[in-house]
Amino acid sequence: MKIHHSFFSRTVKKGTLLMLLLSMISLSTSWAHQPYFKKKSKSIRALMVGGGSSHDFDKWYKTADVETLEKDGLAKVIYTNDPKSILATLPEIDVLILCNNQPITDEATRKAIFDFVEAGKGLILCHAALWYNWADWSVYNANLVSGGTRNHDRYGAFDVKIVNPKHPITKKTQAQFTLKDELYHFQIDANGPGIEVLATGNVAGSDKVYPLLFVVKHPKAKIVGFTLGHDAESHNYLPYQTLLRNTLKWVAKK
Repeated sequence: MKIHHSFFSRTVKKGTLLMLLLSMISLSTSWAHQPYFKKKSKSIRALMVGGGSSHDFDKWYKTADVETLEKDGLAKVIYTNDPKSILATLPEIDVLILCNNQPITDEATRKAIFDFVEAGKGLILCHAALWYNWADWSVYNANLVSGGTRNHDRYGAFDVKIVNPKHPITKKTQAQFTLKDELYHFQIDANGPGIEVLATGNVAGSDKVYPLLFVVKHPKAKIVGFTLGHDAESHNYLPYQTLLRNTLKWVAKK
């Protein structure tokens, strides 16, 4: 039987292309079922949730802070701007980092966050997540933040003072430094679990001093609030990076 050469070539090419496509599908399927975290990894497994208004979350959290935390293998961080992804990821992580001011509206996700904390896991609340963001989720500020912020000074320079240099979070940091950021007027909720202040912020010449870095006295979990983090002045500053890394290690019980 005589087979036309051009027909044979087209058939072979189609067959090769089909095999290639099937191989790619197989590979992508296998990757999709691989866990993001290696179970035996010594790195801290963290989920960072950003997104919302008034901040460049992708630049300063997704890029700068993730790089800071993953340096030298300290952590493996998943970053997301989608609160819907929290629920599925919580079982895989050691620490949840919230820096968002966009709503977390799903009731199952809200409950899962509280269950995560009740299980003794680590929680870090950064900058925008320390605001009074959600009137319909008051237990977040009352029980997890033990307070919150409703206003801040105009962006500018202020002094940061470490008031508890013996805490593991504040070790190997400068006792005092000045930087530009938004000085949050954090107010403690008298009905909350209370906080232990590690560092304060105040504008030079002012007698108004605000909690800037603190531990929430939760009975089961290690929770830390850190009000710095508006832009490069903080995220690219070594003392900020050191405090952030120390915070992650402490809440992860490392």
